[in-house]
Amino acid sequence: MTAATDSPLFPQAPDSPDAVLEDLDPEQREVATALHGPVCVLAGAGTGKTRAITHRIAYGVRAGILPPASVLAVTFTQRAAGEMRGRLRTLGAHGVQARTFHSAALRQLQFFWPRAVGGELPQLLERKAALVAEAATRCRLRLDRNELRDVTSEIEWSKVTQTVPEDYPAAAAKAGRQAPRDPAETGRIYALYEQLKRERSVIDFEDVLLLTVAVLEDRADIAETVRGQYQHFVVDEYQDVSPLQQRLLELWVGERESLCVVGDASQTIYSFTGATADHLLDFRTRRPNATVVKLVRDYRSTPQVVHLANGLLTQASGRAAEHRLELVSQREAGPEPVHAEYADEPGEAEGTARRIRDLIASGVPASEIAVLYRINAQSEVYEQALADVGVPCQLRGAERFFERPEVREAFVVLRGAARAGGNDALLDDAVDLPSQVRAVLGTKGWSPQAPAGSGAVRDRWESLAALVRLATDFAAARPQATLSDLVTELDERARAQHAPTVEGVTLASLHAAKGLEWDAVFLVGLTDGMLPLTYAKTDEQIEEERRLLYVGITRARRILTLSWALARSPGGRPGRQPSRFLKGLRRGGAGAAPRPGTATGSVEGGSGPYRVPGARSRVRRAPARCRVCGRSLTDPGEVKLMRCEDCPSELDEVLYERLHQWRADQAALLGQPDYCVFTDKTLLAIAETVPGDEAALARISGVRARKLQQYGADVLALCAGEELPTTEEKET
Repeated sequence: MTAATDSPLFPQAPDSPDAVLEDLDPEQREVATALHGPVCVLAGAGTGKTRAITHRIAYGVRAGILPPASVLAVTFTQRAAGEMRGRLRTLGAHGVQARTFHSAALRQLQFFWPRAVGGELPQLLERKAALVAEAATRCRLRLDRNELRDVTSEIEWSKVTQTVPEDYPAAAAKAGRQAPRDPAETGRIYALYEQLKRERSVIDFEDVLLLTVAVLEDRADIAETVRGQYQHFVVDEYQDVSPLQQRLLELWVGERESLCVVGDASQTIYSFTGATADHLLDFRTRRPNATVVKLVRDYRSTPQVVHLANGLLTQASGRAAEHRLELVSQREAGPEPVHAEYADEPGEAEGTARRIRDLIASGVPASEIAVLYRINAQSEVYEQALADVGVPCQLRGAERFFERPEVREAFVVLRGAARAGGNDALLDDAVDLPSQVRAVLGTKGWSPQAPAGSGAVRDRWESLAALVRLATDFAAARPQATLSDLVTELDERARAQHAPTVEGVTLASLHAAKGLEWDAVFLVGLTDGMLPLTYAKTDEQIEEERRLLYVGITRARRILTLSWALARSPGGRPGRQPSRFLKGLRRGGAGAAPRPGTATGSVEGGSGPYRVPGARSRVRRAPARCRVCGRSLTDPGEVKLMRCEDCPSELDEVLYERLHQWRADQAALLGQPDYCVFTDKTLLAIAETVPGDEAALARISGVRARKLQQYGADVLALCAGEELPTTEEKET
């Protein structure tokens, strides 16, 4: 049996319904052939659930049991919906709708609004923040950036749990919500936000669901029309449904039984948005005649990774833990997961970056490596560390591939070349499809050699390089394919959001990593207070944090490193503890853990502690102290400034401006973001201390040995008030 998650890049559609079932394992086949009545699929991480449900739909369509136009498959992200559409297309199941809850509801609302209400549907508000901020101002409340984000999240939670503004304080208290402001104030902002929307005739994404529910409840004729169109439903990631989404689903389904739900209670990590696994766990109670299938064969991860994931859940408690699935790896053995301890966060980032550099040198593609953290604020130090060792990276959650400007431009020139055919001089020397694509994209910035660095220029090149690789794979799968055929394939992929792989290490939060997988995963910042986060107080909240770590562990196919730092910044007090979730999971037990103060990079794995490959012992520095008041500093920003944020600044503003301009010029030459040269805090520290020699410059936290060698002469010259030679002068 082949791995259930493996598939050729450009597979040919199966030639018969029975061929759709080939290479499915017994449990996946049971899912695929259960086409009548309610079906509940409990699917563990890496068990091929998307494969099972897409083959189920395709088998039903190809066998003539499920009319394609009558099937609605819903999931939670555009990426997941796009992946599902792509898979259905390759299986020959054309005409099936695969959408998110919001996009399916919006489509129905746009169609039925003139009939149900009259006129045009109000404009959709893409972002709430500005309107929430205005509502707060009208309430005479001032929100900082974090409070604005959190209040917006509270409004979203209220709406998906169907809580009206006046009921918010009581509902938040009952749910144990950590309100960013006084609950009564949040309720007032919520009420005024709703009033402003009405005044301006706009709706938000939650309104799309609420209004669709209202139309279907109020208009029986419209509800029957929808049910006549869609008679068979599949819901992926069912553990993530909110009460509002469940209410909409029930209105779609009506009294019928043709409903297949798929989920895993152990991967419930979005309760802060109103999601609950109760609908999944209660499915058999609501529908006693449901067929229940458990998928536990893990095709993604090695036995070592699976053993760690299973061990983490054995310590869990609560209802989700009672229904946990014991995964069984189907892969060959791999290396033991590594547990790495570092003296401080910069040391952890540097050690991680060096290890990644070594993995890439050993042949692991950068696109098959991920660094995962609990909160997005942790990303900057890893972006910097990877840039320092020359490794490109990409932030998960950034602009989607097919929406990138360079990709849109590439589509235009490829389409033009395809129309011109043999009349395009660019293609005169191109002997095959890949060389045609290379010639065309060469006009937009692609070259055989990647540019140095990891900034915007490199990002653009990586996008174009992904299209070149895709063309090569497409030509290998279909030797007779033309440039027009490739353009058609790209259009299909854009519609399905089926993006090619972009080279670069992925940086992502644990939440953003859900549904993804890599050969090598680095889980970083695993300390108590970060995972679980300090705000997780109740048993339910702590268990959700544990499930978040479980999701992170199960993203790794083969190589897994779990790391933490004893202090936040160099010289800080090493008072942190590894995450409580790691207790009992490290080989040799908790007693084998490195003691605080041991050499940085010590690791547990195999038979005992060993050195992280590529890690260096860090000299423990004396605690950093404010150069104004003498107080000990622990905040990384204050350490870089060498003073408390509140202490007086002796900023040389002229020097600061010159440093900013110099940094911009350097970043432009390298094709990197400004912070890859020096961060704003480092420039501020230089402009305040005005170092007179290399020793003084090296004492600034953000100036490490490599940067001292690369930029030290320029910075010291600027500090001395000297004019730097231009690029032309340097060349002569």
